[in-house]
Amino acid sequence: MWANRTCIIEWNRRFFRISLCHESLQNHYLTNFNLMQHHKYSLTELDNMIPFERELYMQLLIQHIKEENQRLKDQQT
Repeated sequence: MWANRTCIIEWNRRFFRISLCHESLQNHYLTNFNLMQHHKYSLTELDNMIPFERELYMQLLIQHIKEENQRLKDQQT
């Protein structure tokens, strides 16, 4: 039973990795590095994310950074 479940989980990981092959390897490593250095994600957390989950977190983070930059800009004026 556990072997079958492990096989299904591994298949899902492979499927989602292939489905997001539009991201270059260089961009993947650069994004991981930035997330680890600036936003305190661990490499294990990043590697265990399902690719669409990773994309979602990236979009939310980009939105947050834009809002924060706008707030800082508004404070300066």
